[in-house]
Amino acid sequence: MKILFVGDVVGRGGRRVVRELLPSIQERFHVDYTIVNAENAAGGFGLTPKIAREILSVGVDVLTSGNHIWDKRELWAHLDEEERLLRPGNYSASLPGNWNHVGETAAGIRIGVANLQGRVSMPLTDCPFRMVDRELGQLHKKTRVWILDFHAEATSEKVAMGWFLDGRVTAVLGTHTHIPTADARILPQGTAVITDVGMTGSYESVIGMKTEGALQRFLTGLPGRLEVETESPKLCAVVIDVDEGTGRARSIQRVEAESVS
Repeated sequence: MKILFVGDVVGRGGRRVVRELLPSIQERFHVDYTIVNAENAAGGFGLTPKIAREILSVGVDVLTSGNHIWDKRELWAHLDEEERLLRPGNYSASLPGNWNHVGETAAGIRIGVANLQGRVSMPLTDCPFRMVDRELGQLHKKTRVWILDFHAEATSEKVAMGWFLDGRVTAVLGTHTHIPTADARILPQGTAVITDVGMTGSYESVIGMKTEGALQRFLTGLPGRLEVETESPKLCAVVIDVDEGTGRARSIQRVEAESVS
């Protein structure tokens, strides 16, 4: 069974490249289930209900997110209404939304997707390690196949989560930093890991933002305006081959594709 995970979609260019390239990638890799991190899909910061529906409508099964999921207040009610849209589970339980979802492939195989956020150089949240350790027993009652989007800044924290969950989830996939890493591998007990899948958006930019505004921030130290770059977007993803009986990953492969339009 093949699971496709698409990294952080950034703005209009990222949405366009998902719409244009996703069907051919799904066909090429014989994808059974598709997950997309969409927390930056609306103007580079946050998500709206309309854009969430738009991305789900092009063959996506689940949307994950991160710290920017709270940026658009109009989305908050939608988090309770759309069970296929996840927010990091280690935020306060008083906030809207779900942190895990179980869906099915066309063949009826149950796939679990979970979403947690790191704490190093990130907004204050509960400990993601203790939370997932506490909840795994209940998650495994639903399915053995679990894909974790671990939205975190520090590479050390993401790598640590992979080792912490080796053999207990199918994959630990890092998001948030927008730059794809070259460390995709299968850990000894069968968990696929990568420190960062990379963003789906323009790489003619500073992690998705126009270079002029980003450079001014670095040069002056002042909080200038950031605008999304939409030129020459690229899709970054991973494909995981999963043994649905054991929940272990057989392989993980990085995928990069550029828009031709």
